[in-house]
Formats: sequence, structure tokens, C-alpha cells
Amino acid sequence: MTSRSPHGPRHTPPLAATVAAAALSLACHSGPTTPVVGTLSPIPSTTPAIYDASRDLGPLFHDVQMARVFPDSKTFVDSRPRSAPEMIAALYLSERAKPGFDLKAFVADHFDPPRAAVSGITSDTTQTMEEHITGLWPKLTRPADAPDSHSSLIPLPGSYVVPGGRFREVYYWDSYFTMLGLIQDGRLDLVKNMLDGFAYLVKTVGHVPNGNRSYYLSRSQPPYLAAMVGLYATATDTTRAFEYLPTLEAEHSFWMAGADTVKPGSAARRVVRLKDGSLLNRYWDDRPEPRPESHREDYELAQRVPPEKREQLYRDIRAAAESGWDFSSRWMRDPSDLRTLETTELVPIDLNSLLYHAERTIAALRLKRNAPGDAEVAARYNAEAEARRRALLAAAYDPASGFFYDVRWRTGERVTDRPTMAAAAPLYFGLATPEQGRAVADRLGRDFLSPGGFATTHIRSGQQWDAPNGWAPLQWLGVQATHAYGRDDIANDARSRWLALNRRTYRVTGKMTEKYDVLDMSKRAGGGEYPAQDGFGWTNGVARAMAAQEAAHAPTPAPARP
Repeated sequence: MTSRSPHGPRHTPPLAATVAAAALSLACHSGPTTPVVGTLSPIPSTTPAIYDASRDLGPLFHDVQMARVFPDSKTFVDSRPRSAPEMIAALYLSERAKPGFDLKAFVADHFDPPRAAVSGITSDTTQTMEEHITGLWPKLTRPADAPDSHSSLIPLPGSYVVPGGRFREVYYWDSYFTMLGLIQDGRLDLVKNMLDGFAYLVKTVGHVPNGNRSYYLSRSQPPYLAAMVGLYATATDTTRAFEYLPTLEAEHSFWMAGADTVKPGSAARRVVRLKDGSLLNRYWDDRPEPRPESHREDYELAQRVPPEKREQLYRDIRAAAESGWDFSSRWMRDPSDLRTLETTELVPIDLNSLLYHAERTIAALRLKRNAPGDAEVAARYNAEAEARRRALLAAAYDPASGFFYDVRWRTGERVTDRPTMAAAAPLYFGLATPEQGRAVADRLGRDFLSPGGFATTHIRSGQQWDAPNGWAPLQWLGVQATHAYGRDDIANDARSRWLALNRRTYRVTGKMTEKYDVLDMSKRAGGGEYPAQDGFGWTNGVARAMAAQEAAHAPTPAPARP
């Protein structure tokens, strides 16, 4: 991934094969600097009619969640009503005031709880971790969904991999890291099915939602779709990516909606324009209300702020959920107080790195296809990408500390008091200059690399995306980013530490878990709204891919003595 030059390492991003096939390097920083936006196809204005408990059950929904009928708020929104939801809601209104009414019994009579995400797994720790992961894929795979008007599940046309634990549906950014392992195990058929499922979601609802549930429709997640297409094309050939060009462009349109009207120093949905006129993006959600899958938690938190501030708090909670980092001191002015979330006030470095990569990928594929008009469209996307790169480097990189930070878009202030592993993203996607990349890589190794891998942040807030936790996607980004900018010593050390922790946990528990304590490897990771989950899709994918990298770089065994 790294080639040497008199000026230091030149980064070749992880999806280079797609771009090389398109005769255009994603690391190339050339082209006009004025972004052209607002010219793509419109977002569909309608979504399928799918059961949404928070909408269809009226007061019953709120009462069930607040009464803690289920310990996990997500269980009820995933439960299936046994008859028409409106009939159950009406019956509840007529029954609830009667003496002796039992809400828990009512729910048990009228709803079927969801099945476990994974069943029938018997851990055999005489197997290697890699063998265990390969055997898990069928257990985590769901077949194509049949439409069901009583389910919150958005049906997908083909099979897909779920993370496991409480996560019984496909998740957007998880899937990129899961695909790393699927490709290693030769499951290109499943990767293709998942890509087709995401393309179906973009076509039918206008974007890839957080997951294929009705209650996730108002938000997305970190937009890794272009990166997924690149993985698939790299494992097959570039022409296989052409069918996803309309999908990539439609998704880009979703993220850029409002860009043609937003004025300097203001924002519109997911788009912000800095005071200098630069155009960047933020996380957002269209519904300023509690998340249905965490209704009780959000509602109770909002009761602790003045009524006039509740909608903004809900927006910031939901935007943090769109970021995938739910929750983290990264988004909180006071790391001890979730009420201080400022997610929508921030320009995130990882989101804008992803959109840069998407713009370069679309341009590269257009040039490779070379149909009439493709060159002009490619030039437009390249111009947007270069403008984004310049804007992000100017706004987010701090030369004094040699690190990338999220930025408060209203003031241009960098959030330097809360450095995070998100700083690896500009290296992973090739935005950083050689000097910036070396400085960030050095700091990742010095300040974030812990006994079990990269720690997410330095702050122990009690939130799950903070110290002492480490997460598989951030390990992958950190390892590849430091390698790409010439620090193989850090990359190899980080990979070895993470795999050692994964293997140790597997030997002791027989499980692959959602997150790990990288500071004290004798402890199980915690924090957040729910217990640590087993399964686990992206941990499996990253571990499988890293183990393959490790094996490829292992010394050749000496010949056996006669």
C-alpha cells in the first residue's frame, strides 16, 4: 500500500484496485477547486408503508417503553403485533383503565417478541479463531425477507449478514468491515447480495438507512457504500462496479441535499457551509423526537432539560446515532453529561473523508466506463472532492499538535480537547499530505496504541465509544492508516495486539464480541445503553482480514531436519 519517493510515502488508499482499473488514483489531488452541487437526481419522496410501533400504536407504545416491559427498549419495536396494530391500540385504550389491568400480560397476549439474532452456535475452542469465524457466517446470515405488514423490518431482496446479539437486521457501516472477512473467506456471493440490498434501499427510500428497520429511516450511518463497491470490484473486476454508479450518485445526492442553497455560516440538513464558503458535511436526523428503539432512555434524558431545548437534544442524540459512535465524549461538551451533546454543531473528519472517497470513486468509475457525458460528470465529482479535501485539511488539521480534529462549523474552532481515533480516517482515505500523515501516525502510535490495540479516545466517560474500549473498525482504520504513511512498526504492533486480544477472549469465552477493553485485557468491555454483544459481524470481518495479513507477512518456516 505504500511506495517510497524522495518526499516520503505516497498513500495508496485501501480501495486502490478500483481506482487503478479506472486509471485514476484516489490519492491524486488534482482538478478544479470549486464544488458543483445540487445537480444530481432527486431523493425519492415516498417510503414503503412499513409498521412503525412509535407511530402505529399510539399511547400504548410510550406506556410500554416507560414501564420497562422489556429491559431493552429495542425488543418492543422489533416485536410483531399478532393482529392489526390499530386494533391493538384501540383495545388498549378501552382496557387500560379497568381494574386489575396488567400491561405486561396485555403485551404478551398481543405481540410476539423477536427471535434471537443467532441460535444454535456451539463454541469449540479447539478450533482456531479463524475457523470459528468461518463457521459463524452461515449463522449470521439472513435469507431474503418476505414482506410483512406487521413487522418493522424493511424487507431486502437477497441474503445479508447481521452483527449478532440484539442486532437482528443489517447495519450500514458494520457491513463494510464484515465484508473484509467475507471476501477473505471467498463469500463474494454474499457481498454481492448485500450490495444489491443497499442499492435497493437507495432506490426505494432514497438512502441507506442505519439499518433495515422502519425506525431507522430518518437517518443513515457513515457512508461506506463506495468503499464496499470498491472492495467488491477489487475482488472481482472494475466493470462489476458500474451497475452501482446510479446508486452511489443517488446516495451522494442524499448527503448533499440543500447544498445549492445553504449560505456561508449556515447549515441545511447534512450540509454546512463554513464562513469562508467551504462546503462540508455533518451528521443529522430528520426527526426531533426520541429514538423508538431507545425511547425510554431518550425521553427520560430530555426531561432533564428545559422544554424548549428538547428537540435539539433529540436531534443531537439521533445525529450521534447516525455517526455510529453512539455515544462518545467526541460529541459532548461535558464528557460526563449526555445532555451536552453537540453533534449537529460539528464537522466530523471521518464523514468528510468518506464523502471525499465516494466522490473520487464515482469520478474514477465514470472515467473508466467512458460513456457519453461521463468525462464531464467525472470532472464535476473530482472538483467536489478536491474542494472538500482542501476545506477539510484547512479546517480540521492542527499543525501545532500534528492531528486532525472535528470542527465547530459556526466558529471554525477545532475540538482539540477531545482527540479521537477518527483522525485515522483522512489517512485511510488518502486526504492527508505526507507530512500530516506522518505526524498523525506518530501520535496514533504514541497516544492511542494500548496493550490490546487502539483506544477510541483518552476519556473515560462511561460511554461505549470512549476509553477503555477498542472497536474493530477503528483498529482496521488505524492499522491501515499508519501502514500507508510509512509506520509499519506501529501498524504491525497494533495488529498483533488486537489479534492477541481477540484470540485470548475467544479461548476464554468461545465468543467474538462487539467491543473490547484494550487497556485491561482481563476485563470485558462495557459502557453504553446495553450490555456488550456477542456475534459479532465487524469483529469477525476485521479479525479474519487481519489474521490473513499477519499470515502473509509471517516468516517462512525453516525446512524440517531430516
